[in-house]
Amino acid sequence: MNTILKTFGLILIGLTLVACGSDGPASFLSGKQVTVSVVYGSEKKAWLEPLVAEYNAAQNQTADGSTIVIEATPLGSIEAIEAILAGQIQPTVWSPASSVYLPVAEERWQAQFNSPLTTSPPQDLVLSPVVIAMWRPMAEALGWPNEPIGWADIAALAISEDGWAGYGYPEWGRFKFGHTHPDFSNSGLVAILAEAYAGSSKQRGLNQDDLLKPELETFMQQVESSIIHYGSSTGFFAERMFERGPSYLSAAVLYENLVVEQEQKRLTGQSGQLPVVAIYPEEGTFWTNNPYVILNGSWVTEPQREAAQQFEAFLLDQAQQKRAINLGFRPADPAISLGSPLDAEHGVDPGQPQTILEVPPADVIQEVQYLWRQAKRPVDVVLVVDVSGSMAGDKISAVRDSLAQFISLLDNRDRLQIVLFNDQITPLSELSPLADKREELTRRVSGLVEGGDTSLYDATVTAYNDLETNGDPNNIRAVVVLSDGEDTSSSRGLPEVLSELGAGAEEGGNAIKVFTIAYGDGADTRSLSEIAEPTGGKQFAGDPATINQVYAEIALFF
Repeated sequence: MNTILKTFGLILIGLTLVACGSDGPASFLSGKQVTVSVVYGSEKKAWLEPLVAEYNAAQNQTADGSTIVIEATPLGSIEAIEAILAGQIQPTVWSPASSVYLPVAEERWQAQFNSPLTTSPPQDLVLSPVVIAMWRPMAEALGWPNEPIGWADIAALAISEDGWAGYGYPEWGRFKFGHTHPDFSNSGLVAILAEAYAGSSKQRGLNQDDLLKPELETFMQQVESSIIHYGSSTGFFAERMFERGPSYLSAAVLYENLVVEQEQKRLTGQSGQLPVVAIYPEEGTFWTNNPYVILNGSWVTEPQREAAQQFEAFLLDQAQQKRAINLGFRPADPAISLGSPLDAEHGVDPGQPQTILEVPPADVIQEVQYLWRQAKRPVDVVLVVDVSGSMAGDKISAVRDSLAQFISLLDNRDRLQIVLFNDQITPLSELSPLADKREELTRRVSGLVEGGDTSLYDATVTAYNDLETNGDPNNIRAVVVLSDGEDTSSSRGLPEVLSELGAGAEEGGNAIKVFTIAYGDGADTRSLSEIAEPTGGKQFAGDPATINQVYAEIALFF
């Protein structure tokens, strides 16, 4: 995969962590000390962050009297190991969301360093099963809680022309599903592995021969056909689902603790949404077990290893484990009894999951990721690019490179259109499959020339309307708008733009998403945000130094 995509979002984190391979001082402490850097999946931030602060405040010491300082940084599970293997960060501890990616990480680590990833089996910190979060009325329409629900039901709903009308609820429209990008997010990877198991009618022993069966690819295509978009963050799906409601997402692959968190907000009056419940697929699921991996890296010193082990023991102490329950996690210690909020009132079942799927070997995991790329829902995307006079110099130069990179990240089945604007609107290409024009488009964007005024509003609406007319509603549809300044030459104003974009709002999650990029200090951030957010898209900020990373993150939605 493109190197830029793999390193997205790691520049600032790298500056923070790259020096952590040696024992370093903390500005607020004095004397001899040892620094332990931890990169961890952000899903446990609410539990881990205050514990780090408390541990540091207690000034715990190693056997030789060195004060232990913990530096913890949240980072996507797969992003983190990519950065470690690339030498961009050198943490002492890697704590991904689950052990699912460990076989791949172990294989790649041994190939690169000729040594094991860690010298001792990683301990689980806290647990949360991966679930399908669904609005309770919708789950009840499928037979919950009396009837088991699984991936076969999701596949049937996804391809049903009647959608929810087939269950007596035409007002709910089509089934709309979500999971994150499996190349970058633990929950997305777990989702496609669970699809592969369900489509193979297995719970253990998934192998290469299973993945070659045409009926499995068909099954995955059926499930993926209802995806509204992908993304890099499980939390983003939870946020979007619980903010926008059932018209945006019918269900999404989340962690059980996120369901508990949402229901706690609803029960305390902080959310007016419908109740949401956790569905534990009858075919089986995986644990988010948050392993604590003390890395066997050359940069990890023995004092750091000792300090990391002491911090691990602190996290596994009963007092800290019990605090995890209040946040919707299950303690790693089975001796600790469960209680509220891990209960039916908060949409979960502490007696589930009944079936835990086996983590496949590394080669099978990687082959499932490849199979997903063949089965995933294609995208129709229109890139709307500001080439007005204010884009001169480094701005236009960086955009040329980032557009070429974006083109390289799309699949041959995806359809792409590029529209340039200044005081005029100039289509650079029509909406058509990328396979037929990848090389030509890459050449064309490398020669963009700036000049003229800025017709941001007209260009955005024109691209949106063209996509609505020519786009395939069976594909993910998106408009990506980059602009570095305020509109100076459109025939319409912002209220008219918002009105025209809002015309498709009744489609909910299947509506065209608009992603906007406020490029540089002079960009009209307020207007670009107002254009993106109502569509279910997102506004990004970028400059010549970061625009590659911005386009790479947007590509993860597709």
